[in-house]
Amino acid sequence: MAVAARLLGFGIISLLAIYAANYGRDVPFTVHMVLVAVICGAAFLLTMFRERPIFNMSDDEDGYQMNVVRFGVVMTAIWGVVGFTVGVLVASQLAWPELNLEPFLTFGRLRPLHTSAVIFAFGGTALITTSFYVVQRTTGARLWGGHLAWFVMLGYQLVILLAATGYVLGGTQGREYAEPVWYTDLWLTIVWVAYLAVFLGTLIKRNQPHIYVANWFYLAFIVTIAMLHVVNNLAVPVSIFGSTSYSAFSGVQDALTQWWYGHNAVGFFLTAGFLGMMYYFVPKQAERPVFSYRLSIVHFWALIFLYIWAGPHHLHYTALPDWAQTLGMVFSIMLWMPSWGGMINGLMTLSGAWDKLRTDPIIKMMVASVAFYGMSTFEGPLMSIRAVNSLSHYTDWTIGHVHSGALGWVGMITFGALYYLTPVLWKRERLYSIQLVNVHFWLATIGIVIYAAVMWVSGIMQGLMWRETDELGLLVYSFAETVDAMHPFYVLRMIGGALYLLGGLVMLYNIIRTIRGDVREPVAGKSASTVAAE
Repeated sequence: MAVAARLLGFGIISLLAIYAANYGRDVPFTVHMVLVAVICGAAFLLTMFRERPIFNMSDDEDGYQMNVVRFGVVMTAIWGVVGFTVGVLVASQLAWPELNLEPFLTFGRLRPLHTSAVIFAFGGTALITTSFYVVQRTTGARLWGGHLAWFVMLGYQLVILLAATGYVLGGTQGREYAEPVWYTDLWLTIVWVAYLAVFLGTLIKRNQPHIYVANWFYLAFIVTIAMLHVVNNLAVPVSIFGSTSYSAFSGVQDALTQWWYGHNAVGFFLTAGFLGMMYYFVPKQAERPVFSYRLSIVHFWALIFLYIWAGPHHLHYTALPDWAQTLGMVFSIMLWMPSWGGMINGLMTLSGAWDKLRTDPIIKMMVASVAFYGMSTFEGPLMSIRAVNSLSHYTDWTIGHVHSGALGWVGMITFGALYYLTPVLWKRERLYSIQLVNVHFWLATIGIVIYAAVMWVSGIMQGLMWRETDELGLLVYSFAETVDAMHPFYVLRMIGGALYLLGGLVMLYNIIRTIRGDVREPVAGKSASTVAAE
């Protein structure tokens, strides 16, 4: 009966997609409908003729649903490499404009592909994957909804595929962090509601009376992102057979809605969700309890209450009323307290285990991520102050800030979680090579430091050149002169990004070899502590 229902569903969707593609009014819509038809048609044929399912959806021996988590680990690593590769490409295009190849491989089309690949493909898949693992382990319950978890995971991958191909083909809403076209947004809404149902249903049927704090952060991330996504993407399509739509908001209301969404995509997607990751994987890898559970609860409620108000600081010196700008600035400054409370809690969890930093590069990676979190959450409120923002806004300083958080905090804590999960999920004694983890750590750290440092210097120089005036009050430098002055920094940024990408490739190699069951033998002549660590 279940197989018949799947066949019927795949068949109907495939036929509807072919019909829609025939009446498509623009290239992105037509290509997307053909893509959906091909995917559903292939799924129909494989379901009909393949004896074994494409994905093993059966339970593990311990009763948990871990195959979906295994799939997520692999996809997270792959999407990370894809996102970092596109990032290096767009950084190269800024340094050497001749690398812009029209019409599909220009900076304007590849830049949203890079941000979405890193934030939503790499980061989003990591959050879904780790949340499915953590909620099962901390509640003692299998994921609610049977195969609904697979629908969430595979449905989210389809969102990524539609968004990525749409950007290259020119299909976009032009909204920061909310680029996908209207029908992709609708599909994401369906997937996200299913995600909430799986996570919340698992919490409700838990076998433990207590809800561990990591689950609070994951739940806040899921619920808030759903609200932000729906409101910010309210739009009216020009045609049901086209990708173009117009926002339900206009003018300053549209700008405020966009940055209410944009900043809280950072606050709840890139902060709250990954704090859930930190509160589970740092104690597990350190083999120590959370330093202060009470502090983690205070951290949670303060962060959740304050973050949602901070968006207007992106709109200083605009048509937004001054009181709204000030409100966003004040709440941003207050965010110092809960943010640093979480950082201190994460670092102090290593109390009595600091010696592990010498022998465990996974711990080293996690500690670096928490340190970058602390630095980014200090810098963010600083940049929200109106006087500082007048210098930093629209400059590369903001780019350096975003990447120190995205690559340092989000990237490093995700790498640590993947390194922890891989041997556990595939029941291996250890990773293929601990030494390669150390190589990855240094490549990533050096890459981030180069990237962020040159963008800070470039951004401050850029801001100062823009505001420099002569004795008559006229601008001293033209815009072209500022661009020319930034060229060396753009080359250095590309080098930093390339080092970070190289670290991602090392990680992917290490994970693949671990999944295969390979173990790298220690090199002769190493110290006893290093051999023991490996």
